[in-house]
Amino acid sequence: MTDPSAGSVIGPHGRLHIPIHLRWGDLDAFNHVNNTSMLKLLEEARVRAFWLPQPGETAPPTAVIESGLAVGTLTLIARQEIEYLAPVPYQRDPLDVQLWFGKLGGSSIEVCYEVCSPIETAGAEGQTVYARATTVVVKVDAATGRPQRLSDVERTAWEPYLGEPIRHAHRS
Repeated sequence: MTDPSAGSVIGPHGRLHIPIHLRWGDLDAFNHVNNTSMLKLLEEARVRAFWLPQPGETAPPTAVIESGLAVGTLTLIARQEIEYLAPVPYQRDPLDVQLWFGKLGGSSIEVCYEVCSPIETAGAEGQTVYARATTVVVKVDAATGRPQRLSDVERTAWEPYLGEPIRHAHRS
């Protein structure tokens, strides 16, 4: 299913497909996407997929997190892990960042990603997977810093996107 106004696609296997454009400045001296830029690309996809949009913006049905000092809820990154599988060359078509949840905890979410070549340019072999990543995001109370439970709205929106967590290569 596609939501063209949000630029997202809900694909098979309970994954969100968020198109993310590269910027020229994302490249390093070796002419591929720098590792620190990859973290920013993942962040951009995560925010588009899960945080409430600004008034007038559109977003996928998973965009239900409301956070910030004004609402009293913060979202903190507890852990990130990335496996780079192939260099990401500069391209004008947006990368296909696929997202799903490896786990919904009491106050945390494990966001899983595959950063893939653009859908439009996938050949007969399919898409190239450039990187796999996992981010653990924890909701906390802005005033106390204590964990804050996921809401029923969040769980309802996200449960259809639960899938197998990424098994990073260095783990058994």
